[in-house]
Parts: sequence; structure tokens; C-alpha cells
Amino acid sequence: MRSQLPSTLDALIQPAVWPYRGGWKLGWAPVSLWSAATEANIAEFVADISAATPHGEGFITGVVQYQTASESPMAVAALYRPENTLDISPELIVEWIECLGADTHFALTAPFTCELSEADYLLAIDEIKRYLISGDCYQVNFARRYATHFQGTALIGFLRLLAEHPAPHASFFTLPSGDAVFGVSPERFLHIENDVVVTEPIKGSRARGADAAEDALISQQLADSEKDRAENLMIVDLLRNDLGRVCESGSISAEPLFEVRRFSNVLHLVSTVRGKLTNTISPLAALLSCFPGGSITGAPKKRAMEIIDELETAPRGFYCGSQFSLDGNGELESNILIRTFQTQGAKIYCHGGGGIVMDSDPHEEYLESEFKVRALMQTLESIR
Repeated sequence: MRSQLPSTLDALIQPAVWPYRGGWKLGWAPVSLWSAATEANIAEFVADISAATPHGEGFITGVVQYQTASESPMAVAALYRPENTLDISPELIVEWIECLGADTHFALTAPFTCELSEADYLLAIDEIKRYLISGDCYQVNFARRYATHFQGTALIGFLRLLAEHPAPHASFFTLPSGDAVFGVSPERFLHIENDVVVTEPIKGSRARGADAAEDALISQQLADSEKDRAENLMIVDLLRNDLGRVCESGSISAEPLFEVRRFSNVLHLVSTVRGKLTNTISPLAALLSCFPGGSITGAPKKRAMEIIDELETAPRGFYCGSQFSLDGNGELESNILIRTFQTQGAKIYCHGGGGIVMDSDPHEEYLESEFKVRALMQTLESIR
């Protein structure tokens, strides 16, 4: 396996990494590329990719923005041939980076800083609560952005991040501009295989404990939290409704609910919703019909997104969008791009956020929006 890895980064033309069957695929030198400049081009984008989906060989992977930012297209995807793809693991990544030696430069020029002060964050939460009281919505996912500059190769930053914080839906994608979208997402958006649609929304978070005993205590507190279970159930109901647009009537179920899952730096409350895809819609069209994921908007989705657009001070771009993949059998996997970094020239951005409901404590929400991403930012800050 190690001998199949490129010996230099120069060989990795337009690299991408995507989750696949419990691990990750690395692809390079794509043979086809599709893009949709705006939402108006999405239907054509879906049709072109659906027509080109490889039958029995190759992989398509792509990214979709939550909100158009900079000059990046709304969506972009690439086709990788089997000979230019490889299964990777954190252990293999460490070995590979050691072999690459001096060809592995990535470093931040300064630590990340938040672009929204605590005082302004709390004012935004007050405004959200006024919308909640007025009945506009009953949950809004609010985020703030961190920024700094970097030097070197973004792929190396991602590989080091993945080696330290392996996450089931980690991904990397090179945009046509050369900029990158990468992160260690814990959250699946839609998985579609043999016409079965599965989504696993996350709502409810705690920082990991110092040891196994503290982890167990915090896990139980999260599982028992009425507030977190209520937030989670709101999003489950929203996703049942979203899947209802693309699944057969009566096929949707929600179980198990409120599972506590452990990740490198956080504990999350996760539920699972399933349905049977109708035979009139393709997997990629189903994904975009349900897009964006309800766990990162709030509910009702449309009004929550309007409030997010009004109150967040920086565009989300690919944050809270999705990276998807399609294999030769038509199996679709997709994530929600949280715990995600975006580069723009020499700049690099990261967002942290959470769901706001009536009984949210503003200061606790402020702390949560940082602890979800602090360890990840520190990992990149530590690379020399």
C-alpha cells in the first residue's frame, strides 16, 4: 500500500480525500471536472454528473457551498480513475509524511483569531431569542468565524489534522482556483445505497473528559439532558420532512435516537433517520433537494437561514455545505462540512457554532462555539 503512494507532492494534481466505507479514499489527477457557478446552474450540474457516474469503476467527489463566497463556484466535482485512488489511514498518513520529508511544508503565520467579539456574539444571541419569542422559529444555528494566514501546502495541514483527529467524515477537496476545503467532520449528511437513504444529524455537544471516568460521566449527562434531546428531536423532525420529499411515502423511520458518540475532542448526541428513495430521483438530486442539512440551519429551515444571513458577520462559504462522493455502484456518501477549514489565497478560515433555543445560556453557547474547534485550530497552529 505504501509503495503506491506518490513519492512527491508534485504528483498530486488536484488531490481530494473523501470518506468511504469506514475509511478514506485519496484521489489525484482527475480526468473530468464539473462546476455550477450559481444555484441557477445546479440542475445542469446534477444532470451532467448523473450521466457521467462511473459504472463499476472510478469515483466522483465534489463540494457544495452553503453560501456563495469569494470567486468559488457554488458546486464543483471531479472524477478520479481507480488507478489514481488509494485507501488511506492515519497510520499510513504519518508514514507517508515522514517519507516526503522536506516536501511537507505547512505553517500558520499567526494563531487563529475570532472575527466576532464576545460582546457582539451575545448581542446576536439576544436578537435570536427575540425571534424565538416572536415565533419566527424555534431553533437557529449561529456561528462565528476565525481567521489567520498560512504558508505551504494545505493538503499537508489536512493530513496532519486527520492523523491527530481522525473523524468518520473527514474530507479534503481542491477547488479550481487552487484553494482548498478540508476538515474532520463527525457528521454524515446523506448516505444512499440500494435506494436506502440514511442521515445522522448531530445536536448536543460536550467537551471530552480528562479520562475515561469523566468521559462516562459527561456522556451520561449529555444523554440525560432534556435541552439537548429536545434540540436533537427538532432536527430529526425537520429531516423526516426533508426526506419525505425524496422518499417513498410511509418508508421513513427515526431510530435509534439520542446516541452518544465519542470523537477526538467532543461528545455528540446523534440520531438516525432512514427512508426508501423513490425511483424518480437520483442520489445526487436527493442530496441537493435536502440541502443544506437541518442540523446546521435550525428550524423551520427557511426562516432560520434568513436569520443566519442577517446576523452572521462573515459568509459561511463551504462551511456547513457538503462534500459528497459517488462510486461505480451508485453509492452516495456525503458529510456536513463542520470542523472545516477553507483557504482563500494565503488566508485560512474556520467556523464554530451551535444551535440556539429559548433555554440556551448565551455564555455557555459562546464557549461551545469555541471548544468544538479549538483543538483543531491548535493542531494546525502547532505544525512547524
